[in-house]
Amino acid sequence: MVTTFPPFSSVPIAITCFTRGLDIRKEKADVLCPGGCSLEEFSVFGNIVYASVSSICGAAIHRGIISNSGGPVRIYSLPGRENYSSVVANGIQSQTLSRWSASFTVTKGKSGTQEATGQAVSTARPSTGKRLKKTPEKKTGNKDCKADIAFLIDGSFNIGQRRFNLQKNFVGKVALMLGIGTEGPHVGLVQASEHPKIEFYLKNFTSAKDVLFAIKEVGFRGGNSNTGKALKHTAQKFFTADAGVRRGIPKVVVVFIDGWPSDDIEEAGIVAREFGVNVFIVSVAKPIPEELGMVQDVAFVDKAVCRNNGFFSYHMPNWFGTTKYVKPLVQKLCTHEQMMCSKTCYNSVNIAFLIDGSSSVGDSNFRLMLEFVSNIAKTFEISDIGAKIAAVQFTYDQRTEFTFTDYSTKENVLAVIRNIRYMSGGTATGDAISFTVRNVFGPVRDSPNKNFLVIVTDGQSYDDVRGPAAAAHDAGITIFSVGVAWAPLDDLKDMASKPKESHAFFTREFTGLEPIVSDVIRGICRDFLESQQ
Repeated sequence: MVTTFPPFSSVPIAITCFTRGLDIRKEKADVLCPGGCSLEEFSVFGNIVYASVSSICGAAIHRGIISNSGGPVRIYSLPGRENYSSVVANGIQSQTLSRWSASFTVTKGKSGTQEATGQAVSTARPSTGKRLKKTPEKKTGNKDCKADIAFLIDGSFNIGQRRFNLQKNFVGKVALMLGIGTEGPHVGLVQASEHPKIEFYLKNFTSAKDVLFAIKEVGFRGGNSNTGKALKHTAQKFFTADAGVRRGIPKVVVVFIDGWPSDDIEEAGIVAREFGVNVFIVSVAKPIPEELGMVQDVAFVDKAVCRNNGFFSYHMPNWFGTTKYVKPLVQKLCTHEQMMCSKTCYNSVNIAFLIDGSSSVGDSNFRLMLEFVSNIAKTFEISDIGAKIAAVQFTYDQRTEFTFTDYSTKENVLAVIRNIRYMSGGTATGDAISFTVRNVFGPVRDSPNKNFLVIVTDGQSYDDVRGPAAAAHDAGITIFSVGVAWAPLDDLKDMASKPKESHAFFTREFTGLEPIVSDVIRGICRDFLESQQ
């Protein structure tokens, strides 16, 4: 099926070289890109379909819609996806991205008189020079990267004044790319030296401009690099409700170490984990062999991070030419499903899938349903202490494929989903809901995780769904209903939790399940966050 976009009329919105897709809060919009943007500094992820964190103008040049002289571009919002590809086109090297929750594509925009009405746009970064008039929408920040982040910088004599300033510049670039805003990431800053000092808290600034100014104003303190002392202080004193920490959002401390710490950092890492703080270590200029005798513990990075799995550590050879390290670090900080030391939607939910195995589905379409289930399940951090997945297949009868306690690794869960055998039969969705509530959710009623049920069906139920769904809602289970082909909209709405419009989905074809994956994941995380308020 070819998607067509209806025509619309609007004056192009004047944007900068660095305006991202996520900054345009519309399904479709005409924008006007300035000329003279530096191709090397564009941040573009994907090809044809771009992750919303990409520069709009960079994507338009990459696609061949405009040249470096700028011009009108039309942008269309699309659902998130996986595996954005890396392609060189028109002088721009786009980058790969494993997953992002929203996308966009671009076509040629309107020209002529409308182009002339666009405002003159500065080609400087949004943090400098004459800024465009802010809209309330842009102050919300990057909603795809909600996190409360403390940057713990090295302010010791070991780093010195010059490298200290380079360190501040790097932190500023990271803060800028994160997309700070009221509903996006919040950041604060702590300086490690002889005695730690909290320079500013999460609640102090909610715009990138103010954060950059505050970082610039931080003075060099000197003294020993007591990183462990500073990390413990940050975990205990920085992440408090009074200081602006938000419930249900990952707590992260990014620790910059120039050389090595002069005190014990392992104990501080343990304290941070006890407080639910994800510790990242950014190490710069590792000690050379002649210096190793001065290091208390050469494995200090592995012992301090949230989890010793390679994700929470990052190395830069020195403080010079660090711009290329900004994007990879930001990607890590925005990969919330990996934040295993925080209580997030990715590691604190129980999700059961109720899968229609009736005769009208057919074997090939049943495989597409299983693929839909797998794509949702693999997003979550499945473990014995993390997210739990279960599956029930139903016709007139019900068959428990696996329960929340059967498998505790993502690999095992996905393998079992792939091997589910198609039953074939009638459709009794109401009985299936009651069966799942009793037999799947019943044994985990005391679990600290929030409970979700995702129902996938292609037809009308032969029994009542309203009563069983209401009982599930009363038991604290949030239901997402996903209908395909002949599934009645009334049934879908009757089963779905409130508000119905964000918990009930429908697609005419089984191939249309794929775009719904990101909608369900976003819905689960939204409901989880709201339950934590």
